[in-house]
Amino acid sequence: MINFIKKNIALWWAKSHVAKTKNFKANAVKDQEELLLALVKTAEKTLFGREHQFENIKNVQDFQSQIPIADYEDLKPYIEKIKKGQSKILWPGLPEYFAKTSGTTSGAKYIPISKEAMPFQIAAAQSAIFHYIAQKNNADFVNGKMIFLQGSPVLEEINGIKVGRLSGIVAHHIPNYLQKNRLPSWETNCIEDWETKIDKIVEETENQNMTLISGIPPWLIMYFEKLIDKHGRKITEIFPKLQLIITGGVNYEPYRDKMNELLGKPVDIIQTFPASEGFFAFQDDFTKEGLLLLTHHGIFYEFVPLEQYGKPNAERLTLKDVELNKDYALILTTNAGLWAYSIGDVVRFIDKNPYRILVSGRTKHFTSAFGEHVIAFEVEEALKATVEKFPAQITEFHLAPQVNPAEGLPYHEWFIEFGKEPDHFDNFKSELDLQLRKRNTYYDDLISGNILRPLMITKLKKNAFQEYAKSEGKLGGQNKIPRLANDRKIGDFLSKFKL
Repeated sequence: MINFIKKNIALWWAKSHVAKTKNFKANAVKDQEELLLALVKTAEKTLFGREHQFENIKNVQDFQSQIPIADYEDLKPYIEKIKKGQSKILWPGLPEYFAKTSGTTSGAKYIPISKEAMPFQIAAAQSAIFHYIAQKNNADFVNGKMIFLQGSPVLEEINGIKVGRLSGIVAHHIPNYLQKNRLPSWETNCIEDWETKIDKIVEETENQNMTLISGIPPWLIMYFEKLIDKHGRKITEIFPKLQLIITGGVNYEPYRDKMNELLGKPVDIIQTFPASEGFFAFQDDFTKEGLLLLTHHGIFYEFVPLEQYGKPNAERLTLKDVELNKDYALILTTNAGLWAYSIGDVVRFIDKNPYRILVSGRTKHFTSAFGEHVIAFEVEEALKATVEKFPAQITEFHLAPQVNPAEGLPYHEWFIEFGKEPDHFDNFKSELDLQLRKRNTYYDDLISGNILRPLMITKLKKNAFQEYAKSEGKLGGQNKIPRLANDRKIGDFLSKFKL
């Protein structure tokens, strides 16, 4: 009886919530402009606000003319002041948290999360679940156990500001009504070593009624493989009532076939787009691609056409100006004091009613050793199309240029860890090259002009990418391995694991 009441309350909540979201979906452009001015007004007396004359900003154009696009290095002097305990620097008062992330150029980054911003992180995750329940008209999973593969919730402190990984911070804000059903235990979540942690999670969950599992695809695969190795059965046989997987951090598509194989039968998937800087979007219709952009969650968005990114006088577009199926560098202004901040993600719009996006890459993750500027979306789509024609299972992959081969023309080298190799490997390789040529005209020109030879694939031993992550101290949590590089640092490491 209690379970019946619980799932029906969840269903009512979900439908009520989705009905209320119609307003923000219909008024995104107007809401965004009003939000920007509200953020500027709130921070007018901060150090950053005084230095950039926030009192003179009356519209979006004023903001863009007075506030340059910034990256972490540009804001780092302000963040260092905050770390020393100085308040009213980027945002009124002190942040509630610093989300500590692994930077490649800046070392560890400390991203401020204000008391105003934190509730939106939780509300976005709840909204994703509510949209799913309302669409499915089913909330059975709320009566089962739920697992969130995440970083340690143990937090440090710097001058009164709590510091930790975002997923660990979020663990402190899980609503009470979910706590009783949540796994793994707090003690297990606090384990830092990821392999030890996964083993313990397997032990704690293998005999439970798991109905919802959340995490980024590479680490879900690692968890699932350990369960299967131990029990000799597919995941949906081990967890017969598993209904929903929530994932984020990377595009799910390259992992879909591998995940389906491990799962054994279809399980609903919701993709999300969270980050330390904010929770930007989620899949509001689990049957269609595209993530609903959250335009009323304390974040003002700007979009720089990717081909202009990094150039002087690059266009800074707002929602009303964006075009469909075009790549944009994502720029954020947030209610935690990030101003015209370049997060490094690239998005493209696939719908404007409401605004839905795909995450198409990273501004710093591309391959362009020969001027081709191949981005993640292109390689992921090329691989997806190839796998549809020549079935294979891809565990993980990485693309790097080979500029100075021992003999012959330079080429793109794909390092692929196959879950299952294609039956016709040479055909698979040729098709992959063809699919990438279709998606990137510059790459096509280089091949047809005999500047490059067709791509080469280096097959890797199992767990090669886990070994790389371990070598970098980035095994587990929300850490992700770049799909593309413009050098061979990752590629040379992976070469040690070639078959």
